Amino acid sequence: MKNMSLANVIMAMRREKGVTQDELAIHTGVSKGSVSKWENGNTLPDIMLLPIIAEYFGITIDQLMNHSPQLSEAEIVKIYTYLTEDFSNRPFEAVIAECDTVVKRHYTCFSLVRYVALLYINHAGMAESDERKAEIFQKSISLCEHILQNCRDSNLLQQAANFQAMSYMHIGKPEKVLESLCDENKMPLQYGAGSSALVSQAHQLLGDMTKANEVEQIELYQNIMTAFDGLLSYLRLNLADYETAKSVYDRAEKVAEIFNMRGLNPNNMAILYTFGAHMYNAAGESEKTLETLEKYVDVCMNGFFPVAARGDEFFNSVDILLGGQYAPPRNDAIIKESMLNDGILDPAFSALHDREEFKNLVQKMRDFAGGGQ
Repeated sequence: MKNMSLANVIMAMRREKGVTQDELAIHTGVSKGSVSKWENGNTLPDIMLLPIIAEYFGITIDQLMNHSPQLSEAEIVKIYTYLTEDFSNRPFEAVIAECDTVVKRHYTCFSLVRYVALLYINHAGMAESDERKAEIFQKSISLCEHILQNCRDSNLLQQAANFQAMSYMHIGKPEKVLESLCDENKMPLQYGAGSSALVSQAHQLLGDMTKANEVEQIELYQNIMTAFDGLLSYLRLNLADYETAKSVYDRAEKVAEIFNMRGLNPNNMAILYTFGAHMYNAAGESEKTLETLEKYVDVCMNGFFPVAARGDEFFNSVDILLGGQYAPPRNDAIIKESMLNDGILDPAFSALHDREEFKNLVQKMRDFAGGGQ
């Protein structure tokens, strides 16, 4: 029934159900001529008859009217695209009115409403006066609030919060940005996805450079940790492909050196050296394997404990938010035992057991773990 008028829907449903115009007329209490006029598009059924007709055909009123509040992603993109093009080809106010109409027709299609809010933000600058620009941004704020109050999709909620904050920034209300995106400490409820940048900008506009720096620093810290985790995952995935693994390993070591990963997250460094040792061992490079295992032992024994998120001279604000988040689920003794048995005593390194250097590393770890001989 896509793109069909009410007249066509009534005719199509009547024929599908094998119902005559007389039968539909009797059921709805009108004349056959009235039904004929409905199907010819000359008149419309009385509004009070719509639920009766829909019930008769076993469909919803929305289906009868050929209206669906929820659109497919392809349909949404199509609408967004032609509205964007209209802003270049038609009078500004005419397109704004069209956007308003689209929203009214699909008010509960939150994905489309989100796009219209973005259209308002992107094109408000075309308005003839500052007052009108503010009105357009307010339209975006209202649509975003509608999404925030009624939608359950977490991705749409995050985008709506960001779009609303962007609109507040444009109309000079950075304090509203903080209300929308921050916790009680005026720090982002969620980092990434553009939120932290908006919060930082809001703090800057309000003259609080300390908070702005804290936000940017936390965001940078988390991005680096995420990137390093990605390198570790990619390295593990490609351990059987020496050339690829070596390239990833070398890059990870450089990142670790630049950002003091050993100081910030020694556990990730221990994982890196474990993977590196397996990589070299599989390639038959025993000297490189021993060298990397030595790095592993050194990281485990020096600065690994206590296990917790930490900063350094560069990341001097992360402890405020991240301190204690990564407390280990096991005690130190169990972790040390795992470092020995799951790390350096992995059966994959059995070919090295007779090497004096390997024996020394094992003894160091035994002593460190408290196991002696």
